[in-house]
Amino acid sequence: MIPFSDEDLKPAVSSIIDTKIAPMLAKDGGAIELLDVIDSKIFIQLQGACVGCSASSSTLKFIVEKEIRTAIHPELQIINVPQGMENNLQEL
Repeated sequence: MIPFSDEDLKPAVSSIIDTKIAPMLAKDGGAIELLDVIDSKIFIQLQGACVGCSASSSTLKFIVEKEIRTAIHPELQIINVPQGMENNLQEL
């Protein structure tokens, strides 16, 4: 069980994305946006050069998930939201 509320998680995740993950992705023309935290699920969207990149699944697993889970909690679920699904997070 995740011992944090969604309200507690959001600023912590946002900080990790802004300080650690986004700069790594920017080096290759990529970007990331935190869309929301719902029921301890972290909804992000890979953007820029990451969209359609064959390595985006590796980026999600070995950079995004690793950084967030290591810093906050190992059981957090990170979901990459496809373009156009930003308003339908409950369906993912």
